[in-house]
Amino acid sequence: MAVLRVVLDTNVVLSALLFRQGRLSPLSAAWQSQRFTPVANRQTVSELTQVLGYPKFKLSISDVQTVLSAYLPHVEVHSAKMLERQSIPVVQCRDPKDQIFLDLALSAQVDWLVSGDEDLLVLDDPTQQRNPVRICSPFDLLKALG
Repeated sequence: MAVLRVVLDTNVVLSALLFRQGRLSPLSAAWQSQRFTPVANRQTVSELTQVLGYPKFKLSISDVQTVLSAYLPHVEVHSAKMLERQSIPVVQCRDPKDQIFLDLALSAQVDWLVSGDEDLLVLDDPTQQRNPVRICSPFDLLKALG
């Protein structure tokens, strides 16, 4: 069976990495054991790095580096491509800040975009007629991984 390739939104990655006893912490073990492959690009990694620096997390620069080292070595890096140049339809998210995840998922042709954000989840189209990328919650991914 092929390993799932997924785009994880920033909040999913944060929950998996920062809350070791949290409900999403098994995702970190799953990507580290190559049960699925997170796909990211410069924009999504930049956003993750920026959010890790928020004062509410109280992380030192060293802490941020440690957190990123538990994620980045397991990531497939996808170089940015203009969706208009490909034969991939452009799907618009109602929250412009979430568009980077949707664009990456479409461009990289991943299996799933994983998010807890309703602005993205509402775009899931099981028939894939309007949206060629499946969008699911992190709990759906955990269930699929067994």
